[in-house]
Amino acid sequence: MSVTSIDASSSHILDNPAWAALTGPHAHFAQRIGHAARYHRDVAPFHALCDEGDPRAWADLAALVGPGGTAAVRGVTEAAAGWEVVRTGHGVQLVDTALRAEPDPEAVRLGPDDVPEILDLVARTEPGPYLPRTLELGTYLGIRHQGRLITLAGERLHPPGWTEISAVCTDPDHRGRGLATRLVRAVAAGIRERGERPFLHAAATNVNAIRLYESIGFTLRRRTVFSLVRHTGAAALEETA
Repeated sequence: MSVTSIDASSSHILDNPAWAALTGPHAHFAQRIGHAARYHRDVAPFHALCDEGDPRAWADLAALVGPGGTAAVRGVTEAAAGWEVVRTGHGVQLVDTALRAEPDPEAVRLGPDDVPEILDLVARTEPGPYLPRTLELGTYLGIRHQGRLITLAGERLHPPGWTEISAVCTDPDHRGRGLATRLVRAVAAGIRERGERPFLHAAATNVNAIRLYESIGFTLRRRTVFSLVRHTGAAALEETA
């Protein structure tokens, strides 16, 4: 895999998509203090810093999560004073460059009544974090077999001009039939109708998924890191006092 040069400027909006979403189209889902923000706890587990190199942002994040609080942030391998990195995972970001987006005749839009079934499918397939109100972030589509939800995909982060496709998963008994690809195309069709562009994230270790996404028209834009950090003391606050 090689990283594409498309939109590869260090100042591009996709370099900090959670911040761009939380201070833009998803502001109504945000809890924000100054240079730090997070989604409501039952919507998504992500936090964002305006600039991970700015001590003020870490001070604001400390105020947001409180002593001993944790935050899931991107682009951080060494936390600021008063913080510790609990665990780190490596990922990739891919953008739509040649995807054939099209509606799917079997895809149904999922709503609040479907949340228990969505959570069950997510628990069995582990596509990534999904919480009771994640459905509110955008359109989620599913395919059913004999009334049972077997495939899922939907919209998560929403920086201006872009929408992330997420929660792509298929029941193990129904894999190998291209169902997830069909839903990715269908979700992308809705994104394109709004004049926006799809992108997505995957774990760097999920080589099969990355190859699949590349084969259907996504291009690897950049590699990134996601970390869970814990606030251990008041040092971050003191530095900016």
